[in-house]
Amino acid sequence: MNSVLHEAEVAVFARELTRVFGDFVAVDHVSFQVRRGEIFGFLGPNGAGKTTTIKILCGLLRPTSGQAQVSGWDVSTQHEEIKKHIGYMSQKFSLYEDLTVKENIDFFGGVYGLEGVRQQEREKWVLEMAGLTDKTSTLTGALPLGWKQRLALGCAVIHEPPVLFLDEPTSGVDPLSRRSFWDLINTLAGQGVTVFVTTHYMEEAEYCNRLALMSRGRVIALGTPSELKRDWMKESVLDLECDNVMEAAELLERDPIFTETAIFGNLLHLVTPEPEQAMARAKQLLDEAGISLLRIDIITPSLEDVFVTLTAKDGN
Repeated sequence: MNSVLHEAEVAVFARELTRVFGDFVAVDHVSFQVRRGEIFGFLGPNGAGKTTTIKILCGLLRPTSGQAQVSGWDVSTQHEEIKKHIGYMSQKFSLYEDLTVKENIDFFGGVYGLEGVRQQEREKWVLEMAGLTDKTSTLTGALPLGWKQRLALGCAVIHEPPVLFLDEPTSGVDPLSRRSFWDLINTLAGQGVTVFVTTHYMEEAEYCNRLALMSRGRVIALGTPSELKRDWMKESVLDLECDNVMEAAELLERDPIFTETAIFGNLLHLVTPEPEQAMARAKQLLDEAGISLLRIDIITPSLEDVFVTLTAKDGN
């Protein structure tokens, strides 16, 4: 999956891409390739460099060094061309709240040079896609968040760009709207649009064809969701349920047999190279502390387990 692609297959390309602000290295020699029609995810904690990378790729920020191309356009010398040939949507949606739904669509269509029959066709498409055909005169600011999100997506792709950049587009949106939004993303990808998305949500990362995990400005892992779980999680993960998960976490993280402990809701995940001995040790320590153990199992690692383990090893 990570082999070098033929140039015609590559929609987004970066080699040793770097951006420095004063003494701070925001993007540190990042390299990757994104296939045409692929959903490519950028996963990482706040401050990892995801948004800065996207801004460089969208022609909004110049790189300090390195190379990158989007649909064959060079980010250093052809950033204005890039802006014309991509779609971009951020978590703030970029909509004008004091304009109606139709006025927003008309505005973005005009920005991208649409007019006449073409503008009308694309406006109809956006309204149908967003489920807003009966809300054309509604002020955008009055729309529920999920509808704003769909409208913003429609405005971002009204000119049918070959590459779409989504920077945490579902932040703050309810799970049902998030799932509906991803149905739209999959539809666009199925039509050949390359989708480059950053997210904090692990379930969304599972929807991506491939993922780059970023930490402190660097790509520390790259592959499909299944490859990341298989190749980057060498140790076992224990899933533990008890009657006091916070106290259990504080107790078990002090024992060297557990290389990582993380709370997942009312459960505790323990990473260890010796699962059988670790299970016995956890039972012993919890029993001695008077904490009731309800269940402990060896499980298949999730993307979140990979994420927590790799970022912890990288110093976050």
